[in-house]
Amino acid sequence: METLASAMRRENRRSKAPSSSSTAASAGAGAASGRAPLVMAFLSCLAWLYVAGRLWQDAQTRAILSGLLEKNTGNFPKVLSVEDKLRNLGCKEIGRKIVEAEMDLTKAKSEGYLWGNRTAAIDSDDKKKLLAVIGVYTGFGSRLKRNVFRGSWMPRGDALKKLEEKGVVIRFVIGRSANRGDSLDRNIDDENRRTKDFLILESHEEAAEELPSKAKFFFSAAVETWDAEFYVKVDDNINLDLAGLIEMLEGRRGNEGLYMGCMKSGGVVSEEGQQWYEPEWWKFGDSKTYFRHASGALFILSNNLARYININSASLLSYAHDDISVGSWMMGVNATYVDDDQLCCSSSRQEKVCSNA
Repeated sequence: METLASAMRRENRRSKAPSSSSTAASAGAGAASGRAPLVMAFLSCLAWLYVAGRLWQDAQTRAILSGLLEKNTGNFPKVLSVEDKLRNLGCKEIGRKIVEAEMDLTKAKSEGYLWGNRTAAIDSDDKKKLLAVIGVYTGFGSRLKRNVFRGSWMPRGDALKKLEEKGVVIRFVIGRSANRGDSLDRNIDDENRRTKDFLILESHEEAAEELPSKAKFFFSAAVETWDAEFYVKVDDNINLDLAGLIEMLEGRRGNEGLYMGCMKSGGVVSEEGQQWYEPEWWKFGDSKTYFRHASGALFILSNNLARYININSASLLSYAHDDISVGSWMMGVNATYVDDDQLCCSSSRQEKVCSNA
């Protein structure tokens, strides 16, 4: 029989067995709860590293962008120059014209055109050797007229050279044919080689409708070729009293701004197709009357006025007639008008220096 002691020992063993398993379970739960903080700490470190990396990358990007912005900002002027403004406004052409006008003004001042520039005018006077350059307008079909002049009032050969030594140059003035190099041009060249008394305007086309522009080319070429006190334009149907003309000009040597001739005015022809038609007739007002100007048969400009035409020839407007054109140019400057009856070639006055041929 089982004793009481045996029964008690068996009961004790039963009560001890569940207690061991409970202890093991408690130990496993404690180990699991100890690993959780480590995992969270590791994840926190990863998150911190990611955020720090992004912040560093953003800082680098901002630094690069800031450097580029500073570099590009330095390339742009803080204040636009006049050149930039002209370029932006598309006014480069206006700027060029302003520079050209300033250069023309400087040139005019240096050559004594302006009356106030006395020093330049005096220096120019000291160098002058000629009294006058006389330009006789002629055409391709006027050879007989030229020969008549050479045998009458106009010296030729050695006599023409001696006259130049005394300070007076005379030349027939003609342009070039519309067909450059044709027989018309060759005939003039051949004649000039024999007589040496032509001023050939290479840039001018000799034609009736181009007569107003011929004045620009004549005065420009004459000024650039000879330095004289006066420049005289004469038509090829006029006979000159050369001695009387020289005496008249000698008496006015040294005067500036002289515009001399037989001054006149007259009605403007506005009907197209009629003789002396003026395409710009509407500019002369309701009265249709020309302003005061020297007759085209013969007129005289002093040195500074001829230089004015040369300097400004590109911008001077020409009308239908050369005398009207020159008269309009003189209205824009401080010219002294000299209305001399001796220069009225068609008048009946005996004391005159010209007459109709």
